[in-house]
Amino acid sequence: MRAACGGLLSKTLALSAPNHPPSILGFLGTRSLGIRATKPKMEKNNREEQENVSMEKKENVINSNLKVNLMQQLMDGHSSGLVCACGGWEKCWELGLTPWDLGQATPIIVHLHQSGALPKGRALVPACGTGYDAVAMASPERHVVGLEISDIAIEKAKEFSSSLPNANYVTFLKADFFTWRPTELFDLIFDYTFFCAIEPDMRLAWAQKIRDILKPNGELITLMFPISDHISGPPYKVSVSDYKEVLHPVGFQAISIVDNELAVGPRRGREKLGRWKRYVNQSLL
Repeated sequence: MRAACGGLLSKTLALSAPNHPPSILGFLGTRSLGIRATKPKMEKNNREEQENVSMEKKENVINSNLKVNLMQQLMDGHSSGLVCACGGWEKCWELGLTPWDLGQATPIIVHLHQSGALPKGRALVPACGTGYDAVAMASPERHVVGLEISDIAIEKAKEFSSSLPNANYVTFLKADFFTWRPTELFDLIFDYTFFCAIEPDMRLAWAQKIRDILKPNGELITLMFPISDHISGPPYKVSVSDYKEVLHPVGFQAISIVDNELAVGPRRGREKLGRWKRYVNQSLL
């Protein structure tokens, strides 16, 4: 199956790649053999570099979209009883169909950590993947638990973090978020590409679980993606109202919801950063 996926990827890129850029005409009538004579060549090189970068970006988008389509086809198997959801995600990791994986920590999380804008204490990253965000947040003041359902992802996360200076402040566990029972509550929970990965009818259960394992004065941070109008999934489309619909009934209110100005590549304009607090009703008796 890996070979089939690789062949399909190569064929799609070949068919989708743009035509070779037209030749760039130099300036006519250059009067000097000095600096001016080199200007057309410099501009030609700059334009060619820009066109190469543009072509590379287009190919990256095509590559990512293809991986999403292949991932969706694979995950469709569990709805027909061929594989369970857990097995589907494991297969995605095995085949490298992980379009959600940025290959680096999410820039907005790095920024919030470095600016001291994240709560200290115990933090949880459900569906942590390779663990980039969990490691980025980990520090002597913040112990982070990365939770994953995939064995392969957990092994990758442990391997990635093992030699890093803050490895002692992060723990990776294999568990199902919905059935997992932590021994301690959390001060911070960060969700990114998890809410959009679960079936939409599981979103209320997601909110209830968040409520159950977050301290009453804790904070939930959601990076809402993808904000779009597409139909299929995963990833399923999300909106601010989708989050409010399930978080409000369990006592959460938004502190702030803003555009993610540090979103990467094609995710720009399709992400919002939400920060939520749960307000526990005080008895009047």
